[in-house]
Amino acid sequence: MRKTFCLLSVILLVSCSILQEKPIKSDSTEKRIDELLKTMSLEEKIGQTCQITLEVILKRNDSGVPISPATIDLDLLTEAIQKYKVGSILNVGYHTLSMNEWKHIHSEINNYYLQKKEKIPVLYGIDAIHGMNYTVGATLFPQEIGLAATWNRDLARRFAEITAYETRASGIRWNFSPVLDLGRQPLWSRNFETLGEDPFLASELGAELIKGYQGDSIGANQVAACMKHFVGYSNPMSGRDRTPAWIPEKYLTDLYFPPFKRAVDEGALTVMINSGVLNGVPGHANYHLLTEKLKNEWGFKGFAVSDWEDFIMLHSVHKVSESLEEAYIKAFNAGVDMSMVPLAPFYKDYCTIISAAVKSGKITQERLDDAVRRILRVKYLTGLFDDVEFRADDYPDFGSEKFRQASLDAALESITLLKNENNTLPLAKNTKVLVAGPTANNLVFLNGAWTHTWQGVDTNYNTKGARTVYQAFKSHFGEKNCLYAQGAELFFENGFEDTRLVDIDDYKSKLDQVDVVVLCLGEMPSTEKPGDIRSLNLDKEQMTLANLAYAKNKKVILVLLEGRPRIIRDIVDQSAAIVQCYLPGDYGADALVKLVTGQENFSGRLPYTYQKYDGIIEFYDHPKSVDRSKAGDFSAYDPQWDFGFGMSYSQVDYSDLEIDRIKLQGNDSLTVSVKVRNNSDKAVKEVVQLYLSDEYASVIPEGKKLKGFQKVLLVPNSETIVNFTISKNDLMFSDEKGKRILEDGDFTIFISKLATKFNYSYE
Repeated sequence: MRKTFCLLSVILLVSCSILQEKPIKSDSTEKRIDELLKTMSLEEKIGQTCQITLEVILKRNDSGVPISPATIDLDLLTEAIQKYKVGSILNVGYHTLSMNEWKHIHSEINNYYLQKKEKIPVLYGIDAIHGMNYTVGATLFPQEIGLAATWNRDLARRFAEITAYETRASGIRWNFSPVLDLGRQPLWSRNFETLGEDPFLASELGAELIKGYQGDSIGANQVAACMKHFVGYSNPMSGRDRTPAWIPEKYLTDLYFPPFKRAVDEGALTVMINSGVLNGVPGHANYHLLTEKLKNEWGFKGFAVSDWEDFIMLHSVHKVSESLEEAYIKAFNAGVDMSMVPLAPFYKDYCTIISAAVKSGKITQERLDDAVRRILRVKYLTGLFDDVEFRADDYPDFGSEKFRQASLDAALESITLLKNENNTLPLAKNTKVLVAGPTANNLVFLNGAWTHTWQGVDTNYNTKGARTVYQAFKSHFGEKNCLYAQGAELFFENGFEDTRLVDIDDYKSKLDQVDVVVLCLGEMPSTEKPGDIRSLNLDKEQMTLANLAYAKNKKVILVLLEGRPRIIRDIVDQSAAIVQCYLPGDYGADALVKLVTGQENFSGRLPYTYQKYDGIIEFYDHPKSVDRSKAGDFSAYDPQWDFGFGMSYSQVDYSDLEIDRIKLQGNDSLTVSVKVRNNSDKAVKEVVQLYLSDEYASVIPEGKKLKGFQKVLLVPNSETIVNFTISKNDLMFSDEKGKRILEDGDFTIFISKLATKFNYSYE
């Protein structure tokens, strides 16, 4: 019989409150807020909760398109800031801007505060999710899914530090990042924005991103982070963006809450809310999650911002409010502090409606003051009240060589080798290669969405000097030894991704002239609703390119440039090698060449389970029932590649898995050690992964769960001892009501192919 022990929620609440007080609240800041609140009019308070997009205040041509260079329309700006007291502006629908354009924009926006025409500065927010992707010349990193594939905490923090630095250089103090949604619905168009499918990996790397963005406190090189999208947004049942998710309390607590809870404990200053629906309740109307869970139980002291038009969508899309007035009141009372309205004239309607709601008592003065207090707190902590001047010259490292090297390093450690038949890789310098495929010769396929523009497909803004895959290969192998053929092109047709063969005779003829084909496959850059797809299967035209090369007995290296794992089952077996690049950023092609030519060693590991079939979605942490096959044995689990998988050029062996005790009691911890040896002449960064399995539990246990990882450098023919600690928190799970519990019993530790058991007893 197993004994079950419930976690003391009071202790947890007290501890998380203590964690929150230090980074977010201070007596001096709160005193300043108190004094300011006393002087604010109702209109000023409501304006603080209103966010508009940059396009609302830009000058436009006769066709209604914002002119270039971007220029503020002072009449529109004055109306927004002085009449409606708008407290925040964001940039999302426009394109990459120059430093001069940013200087003009911030100068005009901040002028009202500097001239004391307004008592509160404007907080500007932006989606700098893989670098400051809205400023010309900024450093673009791999997207988050590629960052997750590095399994490297230090790289994650460096990624965020550089992004924060270049965002501040652009005059902006609030970044809508990191995405902490779990990538457990591969159809979802924003899968590439996540840190993978596992809550421990996402929590660890997400915490490093928060630390990198915000530092110990917000100084001249830091920005306010924004956890998004709280919570359950990433698991729509249909696979389509902003559609309902159904997640029982147990799995919310075990899977979807941990990355957000960890970020709150790290002092994340803001949170963006789930645009979809969770268990029948729209994210922006979920009082239980936003107020009771996030703010009251977890002690979150920052502010919650809506996503794009989501107050409105409670009425227009989700149909839980019969009017805009009811929608605005419902979202505000649920606990959303700032509405990304964000367009005109809707923002004016928002301010009018909220004002009437407060006067009528439908929104209490206490609730309004709480929202404004949270917003002002972030404005004080980001230093806005003390200094709003734009000083690009204070950031000499913007777009520097050392920042580009950091991006290259991240790409080198993210790109994942999935197959290498008969040591096809590394390629010799004199190899004659054909670089082909629809993603081979355009930077947009290296970067994906949120790059220079919202969807990332406009080539007019591609980073100067950054190389495509073909250009990088040609630079290394020489023009005579590196041919190019597109073979197929990707495009959108009737709103959905499609492919067509192009210049196929050129492709066929060049196949006869080379030793190796580097076939670059993938998908169109896209995110949110434009990124909806109907199937995970890679389209037949791209598969045709592979089969034509196989028919000529060519060695084919499949290079995958994709935001989600597209199914390639039918072309895997005949390939010579397969490389998963994810969306590796501006320097991903350079990293790829260094890796496939052996100048660098592969060290990326999959941050998700790579699906093999379109109709079956599987995850590594599945319970035993998922293994049960039609034949009655336990062989059904059959992904293309498993979570955490990745190859290298080195032979790494594991041995001597040891634990310091076989019985664990109470609050004691367990020390685990394993010997890791590089039995090769090539240095490698090895990701040592520790998994834990609960043999029996009162609620079905997962087959195994990631509980620790370390990325260690092994020089040639060397070995090291890697240590982990297991505590009772690692043994806990949630019951069907989402209550965290701890049970006596036997557990198994797995590292590589090694395993050992121990017993835990609460008493």
